[in-house]
Amino acid sequence: MKIIILGTAYPYRGGLAVFNERLALQFQQEGHDVEICTFTLQYPKMLFPGKTQYTNDPAPQGLTIYRRINSVNPFNWFRVGREIRKKNPDLVIFAYWMAFMAPAFGTIARQVCRGRNNKIRCIGLIHNMIPHEPNILDKILPGYFVHAMHGFTALSQSVLTDISHFDHKNRPKNWAPHPIYDHYGDLIDKIEARSRLGLPKEGHYVLFFGFIRGYKGLDLLIDAFGDPRLQDMGVKLLVAGEFYGDPKPYTDRIRQLDINDIVILHTDYIPDSKVNQYFRACDIVAQPYKSATQSGVTQIAFHFEKPMLVTNVGGLAETVPDGKIGYVVPPEAQAIADALVRYYKEGHEAEFTIGVREEKKKYAWSVMTDTLTDVANQIKPKA
Repeated sequence: MKIIILGTAYPYRGGLAVFNERLALQFQQEGHDVEICTFTLQYPKMLFPGKTQYTNDPAPQGLTIYRRINSVNPFNWFRVGREIRKKNPDLVIFAYWMAFMAPAFGTIARQVCRGRNNKIRCIGLIHNMIPHEPNILDKILPGYFVHAMHGFTALSQSVLTDISHFDHKNRPKNWAPHPIYDHYGDLIDKIEARSRLGLPKEGHYVLFFGFIRGYKGLDLLIDAFGDPRLQDMGVKLLVAGEFYGDPKPYTDRIRQLDINDIVILHTDYIPDSKVNQYFRACDIVAQPYKSATQSGVTQIAFHFEKPMLVTNVGGLAETVPDGKIGYVVPPEAQAIADALVRYYKEGHEAEFTIGVREEKKKYAWSVMTDTLTDVANQIKPKA
């Protein structure tokens, strides 16, 4: 097939961009002709909470990525839609993650599909239908996008349910688990990873990784490290990721609990070339989220064969079997602390690592492409 993926990609940074690039590569490996259409303007500066939207990493090799979409210019949306229609692709995949993009994506899709004998199929690849931090627009705008799609693929069962709230025609839809992020480097030795990060070679490290936003529950994890049992065991918290908000509540809490010596903050953006160092340096990856659908951090942890602690929210528990590759706990500081104490006291790292190696086989990228293709094949062409 000729496939066009619409969404964020190089030169933009972050897990969503990486996802689209890796998806395109998988489709190419399966023999399809693939392009990615990304943004000239993704977010206006006033709406972006981080330091920069752009990556310093080199462009991905072997992919066709072109910048066309202006997220706030309606005239651009009509033009981009017409350009894509003229390319006459078999399938257009809209990588959707927030309501802010619904007007642009919905308008582009309507232009793509204009015409009586148009055989182009538009599928929404939905990371989040209802965001972690919703507002009134999240109840109004998604429907405009949903009604422009022919079908959907979600990344978790919970997101699939959210789509149904907006899709009243019961369009073809299915879900596939978030595939493994397998391009972040080698599985280097733990001692070597710690050495590269300037950490002591001995000791215990719990990793919190990714952009720091309120719903991700870093405050709960910090409170958990106020537990004297973890302090007595010599367990340290390694935080790796940029603050998307005011860091003061977190740093104040660390100071109040007097745990500055066991909380290590690496709060600049982590380039792709260093991701393997953080994951391989730790003993377990903690995702103490207060709300979630699914998480790319889980899939990075799978690639680097690290046990995980997640909270029982959204789709996280779907991918982390409790007691086999880690723990699923309530989003409460005490429950998080209890699980970490148990992990180190009972020595589960080796056992859970074996479980991760077995479980990760379920998350091949071919599962995602097969699901997208299956949904596309269920769409009836225009007469």
